Amino acid sequence: MPLAFLFPFSCMAIWAGNAIVSKLAVGVLSPAALAWSRWMVAAIILTPFLAHRAWRDRAKLRAGFYQLAALALLGMVLNQTFGYYAAQTLGATEIGLMMGLTPLMTVLLSIWLLHERPTWGALLGGVISILGLAILLGQGDPARLFTQGIHIGSVYMLLSAGTYALYSVLLKKWDLGLDNWSMLYGQVLCSLLFLTPFYLLVDGQWPGGRALWLILYAGIPTSALSPWLWMQGIALLGASRTAIFMNLLPVMTAALAISWLDERLTSYHLIGGGMTLFGVLLAQLLVQPVVLCRRRVALAACRDE
Repeated sequence: MPLAFLFPFSCMAIWAGNAIVSKLAVGVLSPAALAWSRWMVAAIILTPFLAHRAWRDRAKLRAGFYQLAALALLGMVLNQTFGYYAAQTLGATEIGLMMGLTPLMTVLLSIWLLHERPTWGALLGGVISILGLAILLGQGDPARLFTQGIHIGSVYMLLSAGTYALYSVLLKKWDLGLDNWSMLYGQVLCSLLFLTPFYLLVDGQWPGGRALWLILYAGIPTSALSPWLWMQGIALLGASRTAIFMNLLPVMTAALAISWLDERLTSYHLIGGGMTLFGVLLAQLLVQPVVLCRRRVALAACRDE
């Protein structure tokens, strides 16, 4: 399909828009209210289409409940809630750049949890990304991290990217025998089990009319449509080629932040963010495994392993 790239491209555009929504929601909706209402809208939209499928797969959903709950906690509850709390103090540009670390974190966690061989891209890309991140977090001066520490918003975003990376690895590790739509619907329902008491305890106020369009954007295109676009991209292009499109997220987010929020793109955004994204790209493209052999005699055996 010649235009298959439009599926992951559109997904990244929607995710970039969600970063803008996160900023626009500051002062209008609490992070707890936005996280809960987002998945409530998604559940309402998806239920007419997926309830019958979920009932058909109820035995598998029940058997995999704890795994689905863990996935929902990581990918839909913690990832999004941390991101919304980060938006209280960080600009959308920083949010996009730091979320761009997710593919690299996924590669590194795959080495640890899935016992995949480390690659030269993961090692070199990791070092370059860490240096770029230090420039970004230190606003051009990495030494500030030692004197002033890391901004709380940056901590939230690192946790957000980390939880989504762990979600991605566990999604690959656990085979629950469910199709993508049943997996998505099961996780949406599980996320509401976590978010409803959190929302009632932390906020508990019904969102006002000013927040309606923010909730609808977060709930319909971001939560209901973008997963389908991403799954279509994987089906047509393959997982590896689709994952490359994640590198567009920081660029799209920065472009929207400049045009919609009047954010300024500074030199440390360009240098630190550019190094971070270059490291992520290396990790995705340079996939030759690291093979260390002490003797030349063992070289052939190492290559065959």
